[in-house]
Amino acid sequence: MTTAPRPPRPSLTLSSTVLDAPDAAELADFYRRLLGWEPVQQEPDWVKLLPPGGGPGLGFQTEKAYKPPTWPASLKAGGDQLTMLHLDFEVTDLEAGVAHAVAEGATPAEFQPQHDVRVLFDPAGHPFCLFVRDQVPGETPAISPEWVAEQARDIRTQDPLVAEAVTPDRRETTEEPERGPGDGVPV
Repeated sequence: MTTAPRPPRPSLTLSSTVLDAPDAAELADFYRRLLGWEPVQQEPDWVKLLPPGGGPGLGFQTEKAYKPPTWPASLKAGGDQLTMLHLDFEVTDLEAGVAHAVAEGATPAEFQPQHDVRVLFDPAGHPFCLFVRDQVPGETPAISPEWVAEQARDIRTQDPLVAEAVTPDRRETTEEPERGPGDGVPV
């Protein structure tokens, strides 16, 4: 059997990762403050930010039917929107990175699956992670799970809109999903 030669691969460069949101400008402003990136393109339902040193940026588009993803995912999520991707940001100081993100409007997730990574939610409910590259596995976490839970509680009591976005039954479930025959997961 003879196969036809493939055409040469065209040049492909990642330009940006695009996040849907109920309000593109509002979410772009959060990431502008978080990262210090400036907008290079702004339209009514679209904003693009680029890092100062160049490289791929972040795009934001308004999606009126946007639903925040459920995180952590559960096998019983039903019709919930599951997380399809998340952003990872390297920081030099995990505690300072979380404090900065919270000050800009992020919400720490109550469930933290790793001791050396912190999961937070942006104002539209997208999860993102902060991590320190050279963290030694097994070290005591820079931020205690108790501190994260306390911050999440404080934010919910101060801002009813944020409280609605981070209700435990939507994103912060720490229970392990039940697994059994027929659910697609080996027992």
